[in-house]
Amino acid sequence: MAEPMLELTGITRVYNKGRPGEVSVLRGVDLRVAPGELVALVAPSGAGKSTLLHIAGLLDRPDAGRVCIDGRDTGALRDGARTRMRREQVGFVYQFHHLLPEFSALENIVLPQLANGVGQAEAARRAEDLLGRVGLSARAGHRPAALSGGEQQRVAFCRALANGPGLLLADEPTGNLDPDTAETVFDVMVAMARDTGLAGLVATHNPDLAARMDRVLRLEAGQLVAA
Repeated sequence: MAEPMLELTGITRVYNKGRPGEVSVLRGVDLRVAPGELVALVAPSGAGKSTLLHIAGLLDRPDAGRVCIDGRDTGALRDGARTRMRREQVGFVYQFHHLLPEFSALENIVLPQLANGVGQAEAARRAEDLLGRVGLSARAGHRPAALSGGEQQRVAFCRALANGPGLLLADEPTGNLDPDTAETVFDVMVAMARDTGLAGLVATHNPDLAARMDRVLRLEAGQLVAA
């Protein structure tokens, strides 16, 4: 069996710790996601799924527990090393695309590559290839305001994959789209993840989309259970 791309062990997160109103959001969460595996994370709003994704993606630190990405324990990493690992190994997609409005679709995908030390020409080729794979070659020069919601979200997926990460974390990536557009965007996400061998953890409220993934986990009372 392949080593997990993402391994969480005993993850605990408490807000207002030791103060009135203390809330235990995550209570010893364990999770393994293998390369090429897509795992759906379902939970009601406020249950802690965004917190879990942020910890998995090194945007937040747990109060206890261990986060390993591609076999590397991230607990002792300094902020600079965490940033590099996040930039190189993790792709994020959110409900709202967060594209930079002053840049074209192509440029939005080029920029994270430049930040990772890739040359301009190579970054542009990679961006063009990704846009072609999601059917947006003809829209490469358009700014986000000139793109539909589904097109914007497909660009956001391309941006998440720009640096060739091994782990994709998506927080309600189709939650802001109509059902037909959500289905199209989801199909693109699954196809690209399968093609590249990504490990994916996807938070969604959509039970139909969740059911199409390899596993479905529910976050209940701060712990993960099979749905």
